[in-house]
Amino acid sequence: MNWKDYPSFSEAEMRCSETGDCKMSEAFMQKLQALRDEYGKPMTITSAYRSPQHSVEASKAQPGVHTRGIAVDVAVAGTDCYELMKLAFKHGFTGIGVAQKGSGRFLHLDTFKGGPRPNIWSY
Repeated sequence: MNWKDYPSFSEAEMRCSETGDCKMSEAFMQKLQALRDEYGKPMTITSAYRSPQHSVEASKAQPGVHTRGIAVDVAVAGTDCYELMKLAFKHGFTGIGVAQKGSGRFLHLDTFKGGPRPNIWSY
């Protein structure tokens, strides 16, 4: 992957925090960069690719979308969260998880297209 195509993001911030692996989907990164370009504000990524061996994923019955390189969590709160969420739908993100209580507020974004799950949920 040519990270120069995604000037708002670095390979380092997309790496698995436990293994250092980075297997982000190029199609996903294109959508994420287009979203960031329209949003016009920095997007702090708190979680992106997770290896199937990552402790969060290993504790699940089945590894989640982060292991496919098609998901990120963005630190964002309040009206910025609402604005980013609206733009995410516009840019074709199919899964949006909202965590807006307490500290550590974030928005989960993914492009997963299969399986029975809601397109938007809260944590």
